[in-house]
Amino acid sequence: MGAKLGGGGGSRYNVEQNSEINVTPFVDIMLVLLIIFMVSAPMATVSIKLDLPPPVPSDQPLDKPKDPVFISIQGPDDLYIGANKTSLATLAQDLSVALESPNPTDERVLVRGDADIEYNDFMSVLNVLQDNGFFKIGLINEDIE
Repeated sequence: MGAKLGGGGGSRYNVEQNSEINVTPFVDIMLVLLIIFMVSAPMATVSIKLDLPPPVPSDQPLDKPKDPVFISIQGPDDLYIGANKTSLATLAQDLSVALESPNPTDERVLVRGDADIEYNDFMSVLNVLQDNGFFKIGLINEDIE
């Protein structure tokens, strides 16, 4: 805090308290911060070169992605590929037919199971798929209400 030593009509040695804020350190700090921000601002605007693909002409229709193939596990011996019933022994052959692809092992397969099936039944289906080269497997979770 500062003190006033001179002033109005009091005695010569009358000391009063100064209640005004000293803004000099505040201004010094603000000037230092201003310089820091002015120096660091050009570094934040560094450009990155991107190699974007060329635009697709609008007169060419876009290829519609194929519908995914679902394997539904409803029980130990209740397996379905889409709406067609299959068994664990013929799962790989039926899946290759359902995918309609020249290289069916490169296609994505989605697997979903009922909430009441056992873990062993679910894993046996995944093991058969992996043994036959189907490694792009997605798991579907459905909400239980």
